[in-house]
Amino acid sequence: MKERPILFSAPMVRALLAGAKTQTRRALSTQPTGTPHAAQASLTKSGSRPVFYAAWEHPGADESTCCICPYGVPGDQLWCREAHAFSVVDPEGRHWNDDPENWDVIYRADEHQPAGGWRDTNSGKVIAPPWRPSIHMPRWASRILLEVTDVRVERLQDISEADALAEGIEHLPRLEGYGLPDGSHYHGTDPRISYWSLWEFINGAGSVGANPWVWCVSFRRITP
Repeated sequence: MKERPILFSAPMVRALLAGAKTQTRRALSTQPTGTPHAAQASLTKSGSRPVFYAAWEHPGADESTCCICPYGVPGDQLWCREAHAFSVVDPEGRHWNDDPENWDVIYRADEHQPAGGWRDTNSGKVIAPPWRPSIHMPRWASRILLEVTDVRVERLQDISEADALAEGIEHLPRLEGYGLPDGSHYHGTDPRISYWSLWEFINGAGSVGANPWVWCVSFRRITP
């Protein structure tokens, strides 16, 4: 079993906490040029540990390409990195990295300001939490641990309605916070439309039309 970090936005963190998100899709770092003969997730050996990889042969060429999944294999664990903040003043005057037990962690996805302790040491005024990007979250501050249950590859546009719901899309009321026009892409009768709208917002115009190959990682939440 190997443990790896994974980034989630605040709305996706809320979906994870609500139990509404059990899948995530991430684009393969190496995309096939043209249409591959095959793209499949397989279990093999890389050194001493098993890895999943996507492999395909190039049409008309005597060569193949593979891309190792960075999210592990079933049984591996993913710890969630999310936007966060640490309490401003430590009672012992030490850095959070040296003295984590004396620092309160505030998670931006919770959408609340801490009630006390966030004061400027010079003016004494209450200040907003010094939010830190999710990429900078240390392992000890993470509150969400996921166990990988399945890994596969597929084209982005091949997502099913059930899988779009498993992405937590239904948990996002009118896709608030993603700048979509007045919920016009909220799923209604087809949650895939919502998911593709979300993907397009995050990855840029035309990213859905490009129909990339993606890792589809299924997981369950476990107690850290």
